Amino acid sequence: MAELAEIKKQGLLYRGKAKEMYTTNHSDILWVHYLDQVTALNGKRKVQMTDKGKTNCVISSQLFTDLRHQGIKNHFIKQLDLTDQLVQRVQIIPLETVIRNYASGSFVKRYQTEYLQKFSQPVIEFFYKNDVLDDPFLNDDDALALGLATNDQISEIRQIALQVNQHLIQIFEKINVQLVDFKLEFGVTKMGTVILADELSPDNCRLVDVQTKQSLDKDIFRQGLGEMVPVYEKVLQRLQQSEEA
Repeated sequence: MAELAEIKKQGLLYRGKAKEMYTTNHSDILWVHYLDQVTALNGKRKVQMTDKGKTNCVISSQLFTDLRHQGIKNHFIKQLDLTDQLVQRVQIIPLETVIRNYASGSFVKRYQTEYLQKFSQPVIEFFYKNDVLDDPFLNDDDALALGLATNDQISEIRQIALQVNQHLIQIFEKINVQLVDFKLEFGVTKMGTVILADELSPDNCRLVDVQTKQSLDKDIFRQGLGEMVPVYEKVLQRLQQSEEA
């Protein structure tokens, strides 16, 4: 890996709903800037929120670091400041992988289950990462037919996802937070290795307080339940206090 002190930000590569990705003077390293922006309905609803980017950047940096310590390879390299990171450049696999421990969100709507019904084992679902199509639900055979991933890659994604789930459950249990469900994205390195990518934050995790069952994630925004950033900051404070303990 290049000397990190020599890494310089260059041109904008991609602007998403929550982050900007920039190339750097090293072909294998990208510069990520977290935006003070929150979206819902696949980007149709968009609001600026002060400190949202900072909070997500710090949470994501800590969780990726924790997972690496558990042997789970991911693209995170270094947090540069409160809103910026360096990450390893990967080719993103266009599959959004959702891991569910309890019924919520679209699962409840599809199957009319009770909210927070506990599953006997984690449920893994795939969605086609395609904004034009509104990220439709698909199965393994669909993904293979569309050429989104290989059989081996899908198998590896499932295995890593379950490992991530196990470790995140433990991390959040320590701070009295219930991990309901979350979304992961994966990428392929230039050596062909599948690793965890994107971010890990309350934007792509559904979290509730163990005692109060209060939402501690983007459902605050989706459902108009109040100010979202202070809730994200509460999650960050708990994580930092747990890290220091």
